Order: sequence, then C-alpha cells, then structure tokens
Amino acid sequence: MRCPACLIRNSVRVYGRRWFRLPGPLIIIDRQIKLTSFIVSKNNHRLKKVFKNKKGRFVRFRRGQSAEKEMVLMLHIAPIPVTPFSSPPLRRHRCPPPMAASASHQPKSAPVVLGCGAVGADYLATVASFPNPDDKIRSLALKVQGGGNAGNALTGAARLGLSPRIISKVSDDALGRNILKELQDDGVDTSYMTVAEEGNSPFTYIIVDNQTKTRTCIHTPGYPPMTPEELTKENLFAALHGVDMVYFDVRLHETALLVAEEASQRKIPILIDAEKKRDGLDELLNFASYVVCSAKFPQAWTGASSTPVGLVHMLLRLPNIKFVIVTRGEKGCLMLERSMTDASETEETDVEDLLESLEQKVDLNSSLPKCIASKSNLRISADGVGSMSGRLLLGTAESILSEELIDTTGAGDAFIGAVLYGLCTGMPVEKMLPFAAQVAACGCRALGARAGLPHLTDPRLFV
Repeated sequence: MRCPACLIRNSVRVYGRRWFRLPGPLIIIDRQIKLTSFIVSKNNHRLKKVFKNKKGRFVRFRRGQSAEKEMVLMLHIAPIPVTPFSSPPLRRHRCPPPMAASASHQPKSAPVVLGCGAVGADYLATVASFPNPDDKIRSLALKVQGGGNAGNALTGAARLGLSPRIISKVSDDALGRNILKELQDDGVDTSYMTVAEEGNSPFTYIIVDNQTKTRTCIHTPGYPPMTPEELTKENLFAALHGVDMVYFDVRLHETALLVAEEASQRKIPILIDAEKKRDGLDELLNFASYVVCSAKFPQAWTGASSTPVGLVHMLLRLPNIKFVIVTRGEKGCLMLERSMTDASETEETDVEDLLESLEQKVDLNSSLPKCIASKSNLRISADGVGSMSGRLLLGTAESILSEELIDTTGAGDAFIGAVLYGLCTGMPVEKMLPFAAQVAACGCRALGARAGLPHLTDPRLFV
C-alpha cells in the first residue's frame, strides 16, 4: 500500500514528462481505468487537463461544469476525497517506492548520438533525362530541403527514436536559418552549431535523372569554413556529455579530430562514414570502432584486388575496429565482423570463396531484405594480405518497383542513420542490416535525402 505522498507524487505527472507542484486540490482516480489524475481549481469547476476516459475518448469539461460530478457519472465510481497540499515540498519526501515499481514506471531516455560533419541545403531538380552539353531543358519537379551527410544521417536517427546532437557550421543567411530550423523540427539538437555572421551556408544542386534513376551533385561549400578554434572546450565537453555514440562523415576533419580524441579518452564508441578518401580520414579511422563505407572504398584505400579482400585488409590495418560494412546499392551490403576470441587454430577460409557461398544462399524471389551470415569465429584469409578471426555477413537490399523508385539521394545516409539506431539500442547485426536496408529503401521512394526518411512506427519497417 502506497503512502498518500507517493500517490500525490504519481498523480501530478503532466503529459508524461515533468512533475509539477499544484496549488489547488487534486482528485486521484484508480490507475486501472487508464486515468491517473485530473486537476481542478479550488471550486472544482475548471478542469486543467485533457484526459482519456476508459473508452479511450478525449474528454474536456466546460466552464461551469462540476468536474467531480461529471467524473462520477462517466466512470460510475466515487472519487477519493479531495485534500489540498499541506505537506512539505515533494522533493523532500523520502518514502521508498514499492519493490520493482520505480524502475518499471520511469521512462527510459533516448540514446544520445553526437555527429560532426556536413549540413547544407539541397536544390533538387527532376528531369526526364540528363542534358547534353549546351542543352536547355525543363525540370519536372523542384524541391529545396536540408542536406549534408551528417545532417541527413542524424535526421534519420532522430526519426527512428534517437536523440542526436550535431557539430557543424552555417552562416547567418536565409539558407542557414532554414537548415537549422529543419534540423530542430526533426529533433536534432543544434546547440553546438557555429553560426557565422557573414559568408554563405553550404548548398548543393542535385539533378535527378528519371531515365537512369541516378543523381548528379554540384556542391558549393560553406564560407568561411569551420576551424577547430570555433569549438570551445566547454562546448565540446557539453556536447559529449551523456553521449552513447559519436559519428563522423569526415567533413570538418580538423574539428572532427578534436572531438574524436576527446571521445576516445571517454571510451565512447565511434562510427566513421568512409564514403571516399578525404583529408583527415586516416587519422579518424585510428579512433573508429565501426566503419560504414561505399562499395569502391575498400579497394581504393587498401589497393586490394577485390572488395572482400579489401575488407580483410582494413580490419588487419585497423585493430580497434569491430566491423566494417560496405554498402553496394541494389546489391545490398557486405559486413566483415571481428571475433572477440582468437580462431588461429581453426582452418583458414578464403574470404572470396566464403562470399560466393553466401551469395548462393540468397533467395532471388524474396523482395524483403535478408541477412545471411557465415559461421562465427572463422579464420578468414585473403591472398597476399593475411588472416583474421571473424565472420562474414551478406545483407540483401529491398526490391523496389521501378515506378516506386524516385531518387537515391541520401540512401547511404539513411542506412547509416539506421545503423546508429541499431548500435545504440543493442540490435543484433543480423537484424540491423535488413532494418537499415528497409530504412534506405523508404528514403529512395521520395525526392531528396530526407523527405522519405521513416519514423520507427512506419508500417514498412519490421524491427
């Protein structure tokens, strides 16, 4: 049996978020009828809150109605007698909660991810086919929306339920203000953004070819560029406070290195988006826990003969990395995961032969993404490179009908946003890869990188 003070404390929770000390009397109704409380003025006439009755319908009392009387008529029970607040402030209350009750009723805060990288504005023009030199054509559709790898990935993570923060820079112009507002509207914390008084915010012209379903990007960087001095130590420490994961798209690399060094000292996992070779990439990779890269990157970075050989080479060169994922567009993705235990006594398996065996297990008649994994803790080798203990996973892409495929802009960013969600929520990688493929497919069904990004409640997602 709870003490009266506990009942009062539990009943003044407004909209499920904060506790309030109420000046007037409080009527407490049994929890079993899905109504924890309602608040009335001293004369029991004005209801201060909208609530649901036991049929799930919203109820609001008009001025002059007796809240207490109407409540009895609606629920057919008598309320507990009203008593005004006369006890000491609630924060001084020391009554221990009943066993296992306090934790179960406390809402869990969303995992926090900090991103550092590019934001911008995208001007998206859809054309029937890409123009030839000196041609004049008309666009079929034109849209302006937020862009930038970090901005897109963190927006996707926010819609899935994470609590993202971003470190980047815009100018105090119309584009910059719109970039900030769009991020804020999606739940991305922009408190640690730098806003220049002069200059221009970054933007990109994107030509979407309806005929080939490809896009061509022409990017204009922001000016003046961000410098490490613009990220104060106070802001850096505040941005990293309570963070579960840090993400870099390898833009703003000098500032990113400062963030990576501090995050590494705090033992915060780091995910790197290695789209292509950039300034500062090699230094950042030394701090990485996870890497998501484009299809061409493993060979370009290592000089390997093939993508799977390049993956083995990457994990041998970067001993702190737990896994590398290669996104391959409509072919899905490939993931090489390091084992925590040594399998040096196990017979070696060639990585290219292993990939071929996984590809033979793909169901070509299935339109939904799947994950096909090799056995765990294999000794995986690559000719001329070496061997490592781990497993190989092949993720298929979601099959999209040609009439549904609108634009592939930002598909990789959407995939990374879903990977951030999977890592921060402890999702097994066998589920994370198909989930990320579904999120990316949703993004491809709308124009631009963000218009199609789904929320976690989207019926197209099967978590």
